[in-house]
Amino acid sequence: MVDQLPNLGREEEMLVEMGVESIDALFADVPESVRMVADLPLPDAQSEEELLADAKRLLGANLALGDQPSFLGAGLYRNFVPSSVFQLVTRGEFLTSYTPYQPEVSQGMLQAMWEFQSLVSELIEMPITNLSLYDGSTAAAEALTCAVRVHNRKAEQKDTVYISELTPPDRVSVIHNYCQGAGIEIKTLRHDENGCINLNDAERARGSCAVYVEQPNPIGIVDDGYPSLKEIIGDNTALIVGIQPISLGLLEAPGNYGADIVIGEGQPLGSPITGGGPIYGIFGCTKPYLRLMPGRIVGRSIDVDGKEAYCLTLSTREQHIRRHRATSNICTNETLIALMGAMHMSLLGPEGLEHLAIRNMAACTQLERQIKTIESISLPYEQQSHFNEFFVELTATTSSCLSFLESQGVVGGVDVSDWYPEKTNQMLLTVTDQTCQKDIDRLVQSLSMWVEEVKA
Repeated sequence: MVDQLPNLGREEEMLVEMGVESIDALFADVPESVRMVADLPLPDAQSEEELLADAKRLLGANLALGDQPSFLGAGLYRNFVPSSVFQLVTRGEFLTSYTPYQPEVSQGMLQAMWEFQSLVSELIEMPITNLSLYDGSTAAAEALTCAVRVHNRKAEQKDTVYISELTPPDRVSVIHNYCQGAGIEIKTLRHDENGCINLNDAERARGSCAVYVEQPNPIGIVDDGYPSLKEIIGDNTALIVGIQPISLGLLEAPGNYGADIVIGEGQPLGSPITGGGPIYGIFGCTKPYLRLMPGRIVGRSIDVDGKEAYCLTLSTREQHIRRHRATSNICTNETLIALMGAMHMSLLGPEGLEHLAIRNMAACTQLERQIKTIESISLPYEQQSHFNEFFVELTATTSSCLSFLESQGVVGGVDVSDWYPEKTNQMLLTVTDQTCQKDIDRLVQSLSMWVEEVKA
């Protein structure tokens, strides 16, 4: 085709080859609101010295997370990670040995992967754990599609899944992307006015393929209704629980109250918040889901010489070879980041994890106690238990409050209207073990000043 069109430019040649009339037609599926039609705002050509000076100027405007008191969370959390984790993971043995394929993986790397699986299995109390996924949202979507593969022949409501109505929109978006192509219908489960799951409404989900909830839930509440869910939805419906791993230092592991699949965002264990990534997803399940679960599994066996040997095992899902026949689009994972989690868990041990969880919950309790002293600011769910984040209700818009806090050198919480548009005056505040008393005092003082300014 190209030889027959010698007078066309390269762009036109490619369009003809694809059977597309124009560049605009090629990108017709991209919403106009996110297209850039103007020229890129690039400066004139620069010398190396000029580029370095420009880069330093731009980078100098950044603030590290620890430079100001920060109360952002909502899925990514600032926990202390020992320096030894970074020293270990940057060693060449780990840093250069990552590969998704069996033949090239060293026995040492495979053993490290197996240790990660073992630690996560113990943490979530599930018999089977894979070698991580891309992130928590991917893990949630993969768990739902896995449940459909297992249950759609038994389900009364074929290819139907239920998710908590509080599930954040960014996670819902990933779940929708996975489910729409597979023809899976997504329905929502209601929560009561107290922020906890409506167990009567959960009856609707009985006979569907799966129910997805999070513990603590997305608004920070430790929901004591979840242990009853499995009995309500029945054995032919998978109970999928999303967890915040640090919370399991104090909270009951989902495997102990009937969860069939447990997923979560692994970032709080081992990984700092580096611009939102890289992070990794946790995925564990019970035996009925083993052959249809996504991702890789490392197994420990005995070789012909009677020595321990590690290998990728139970990979009948064909993720690594015939992608068109695979049960998942996951053929790799976040191995290096997952190993950081394994190192962090190993250094903490059970007592260290419990202590870390206590520090998170103690900081949360202290902030709640002091927030209650501020006139005109209320806690919508103050009767509920929270792990490390909670909602506050403000006297004016959250956006105005966040702007004021920024002017005081404080990074506020999440504007809840970004999730739930009708809640324009609520904010999700998050604390971790890295939140000190001085940070809490500064936030409370700044909020008090803002309240007085709003009154005036």
